[in-house]
Amino acid sequence: MDEMVRRRMMPTGIPSLDPVIEGGVPPGSLMLLLGDIGAGCNEFAYTSVMLLSRESHAKPDDPERVPREVWYITFTKSKNDVLSELTHAFHPDLTKGLLDVKFIDLSPIYFDSSIVPLDWYSKKDIYSRLQSRGEHDTILGALAGRLSSIPKNSLIVFDSLTDLATQHAKEGLWGDFAAFLRGLQRVTKEWNTTVYLILTKGILDISKEIEISDISDAVIFFAWEETTGGRRQRVMYFEKFRSLMPHLEENDLVKFAVRISSNEGFDVSNIRVVI
Repeated sequence: MDEMVRRRMMPTGIPSLDPVIEGGVPPGSLMLLLGDIGAGCNEFAYTSVMLLSRESHAKPDDPERVPREVWYITFTKSKNDVLSELTHAFHPDLTKGLLDVKFIDLSPIYFDSSIVPLDWYSKKDIYSRLQSRGEHDTILGALAGRLSSIPKNSLIVFDSLTDLATQHAKEGLWGDFAAFLRGLQRVTKEWNTTVYLILTKGILDISKEIEISDISDAVIFFAWEETTGGRRQRVMYFEKFRSLMPHLEENDLVKFAVRISSNEGFDVSNIRVVI
């Protein structure tokens, strides 16, 4: 792929992955990171966020190589929870750009509709909480409003889509949730913004999981596999990838061995593994 096309890709920031997917992912992609528990989908997002924010901090005048801004949206976690997890799990060389990451914490709205006591997640009284919501009385409405204010050419991480999907899994709510994702898939092209959706496999009904996969531009699946000697190995599959799947298929780049370390974060093997 020539250099002009390469510049149009948004890098994931993962050094072992970007070169084999022609420099990165198409900007404006709605990417589903679907995975077994502990298989690496969270670490993929963490590593991408850490390395892109570090590169953006080091090269603020090079917007073609990194997203304009990196945004991290949580629905049940606080910003401090996420930062604490990352700084304890990874080397300071990886985490030093995290101060440039923009956080949106929607957990107060998420928990307002649950039986969780108010003093577990907010220091405000319920009246103040309702006043602070503004015109949005649902978490999807609040999320849509915040997304619309994020600058174009950014990277956005949903940590996690599992939280949202399970809250809307009832038939009366699922239609609105699916419509929201379809609208997001459409508008990301206009925004030239890439979105990572982290979803734990097996929690939703299979039909709902398939519908989310169908809506997404890319589906990357993270799983555990048994290896020789009975050891478990993390692997990553490209199940779907808008505009990149022909390149991946032609070069047998469909499945990769994965390892996670504190020094490098998420790392894929350059050895081709053919399904």
